[in-house]
Amino acid sequence: MPPAKRFDWSNLGIRVASATILVPSALAGVWFGGWAFLVLVSIAVALLAIEWGGMTAPTAPVRVSAAVCAAVLAGVFLAHREHMWLAWFGLIIGGIAAGLIARGVSERPGNAAYGVIYLGVAAICLVWLRAMPQGKYWTIMTFAITWAADIAAYAVGNTLKGPKLWPRFSPNKTWSGFIGGLVAAMAVGAGVSALPWFTLNIFAAIFVGLAGGLATMAGDLWESMLKRRFGVKDSGDLIPGHGGLLDRVDGLLFAVVVISAARLVNHLGWGH
Repeated sequence: MPPAKRFDWSNLGIRVASATILVPSALAGVWFGGWAFLVLVSIAVALLAIEWGGMTAPTAPVRVSAAVCAAVLAGVFLAHREHMWLAWFGLIIGGIAAGLIARGVSERPGNAAYGVIYLGVAAICLVWLRAMPQGKYWTIMTFAITWAADIAAYAVGNTLKGPKLWPRFSPNKTWSGFIGGLVAAMAVGAGVSALPWFTLNIFAAIFVGLAGGLATMAGDLWESMLKRRFGVKDSGDLIPGHGGLLDRVDGLLFAVVVISAARLVNHLGWGH
């Protein structure tokens, strides 16, 4: 098979400019927490729901997007109020309701219901992770692991090229990028463990980095499969040089669930 495309240096400046705006905004919301973080997550959910509706429901994108957004935001607000069982239950009910609304406008109900689960599980996990003890640092670590894995995979893969990872669904991803992304994610985990106020030993931190890196790659590949299924190149054009917001957080949607599971186990005594 032909090698992956070369690194697009002409696009690098636009990517950096977009990241310069988005990264500080995300970190500020995580750092201050509370309503600032809730607003950050809510805006992201609304934008992702719009992209999901546009990608999966071409004949009625507004209604499907509104149904998905309302269902996910209900779960997010319940999680923010620390009603976690209600948040999970509400997400299931919201998925069913979104599916019924999609069916009523001649769209596939399964796509709408899945959109609620796909976006909602990650959003609720993110709110829960930030609310936990040391949640600020765990959430920043989650972002950092995801970004490191994504950037390293893109840079290493386009520089070294080599055999492709899964050409059927993502023809430009390579095994070299996959390995580079995992190494970067583990390095970030090890680096975070060195912070004096972070109670996670280095071996546990490297494992969290590895798990988060694998989840990031899986999320990226999963979104590539979804885009192939729905016949779109990008989820949207919201972010210059990057495509849609879903194209940027596809790995995070998986990684935050995996790292939240690690945080739950850590809360029970593992990794100290």
